[in-house]
Amino acid sequence: MKIVVIGGTGLIGSQVVTRLTEHGHEAVPAAPNTGVNSITGEGVMEALAGADVVVDVSNSPSFADQDVLDFFTTSTNTLIAAAKEAGVGHYVALSVVGADELPNSGYLRAKVAQEALIESSGLPYSIVRATQFFEFLARITDEATEGNQVHLPTAYFQPMAAADVAAVVARTAAGAPLNRRHEVGGPERFRMADLVRGALAAKNDPREVVSDPEAKYFGTALGETSLAATAEDAEVAPTHLADWSAARASAGATAH
Repeated sequence: MKIVVIGGTGLIGSQVVTRLTEHGHEAVPAAPNTGVNSITGEGVMEALAGADVVVDVSNSPSFADQDVLDFFTTSTNTLIAAAKEAGVGHYVALSVVGADELPNSGYLRAKVAQEALIESSGLPYSIVRATQFFEFLARITDEATEGNQVHLPTAYFQPMAAADVAAVVARTAAGAPLNRRHEVGGPERFRMADLVRGALAAKNDPREVVSDPEAKYFGTALGETSLAATAEDAEVAPTHLADWSAARASAGATAH
């Protein structure tokens, strides 16, 4: 199959392209740096010509509320129109677990708007809702840092490896449309503050983590399991945090 991956040069997209190629598909990475821009429309029709599947793992360059909403609505409308014109038979998108339960987050509101456009498009579709990536723990920590303190919620979250996210997206793209959302999360639940406290201690980072039930997560308050995969049929990814951390440490040692 010809599968076009929008955002195909990024963290998730590049791994999706690799996995699909390894399984014999014609996986085409499409992004502004390959001449395909879903905001301006540049190169989109050309990229989707003859495609069986389009996979959207693109992300907004700005997370400001209006910017991210504009990005996802404009991009998704562009891709839907082009997919219909090209006769694409499956639209796959990556979204976020709990997006519709956290309306105070501008980013998650934008993801909900994206999902709604896809679901109402008339195209056969699959939406993969993933939990947070291990790779984003540093950003979560930095966002919550005030001086020498890191104020984090006590809520649970269920992070997973980006490679596992890519594996689920690639498998979904190669399969029949689900015409629904599919949740996937990591194999362990952690209290966010506890996990970050341990991660900083392991790196001898002097910042103090404050467990604060009122602390916001990127501007929004969390329920106990807002960021956990709670659907009855949620998939559990295989990679544990300790194994991911060990592999990263090993790769870093090898690189040096």
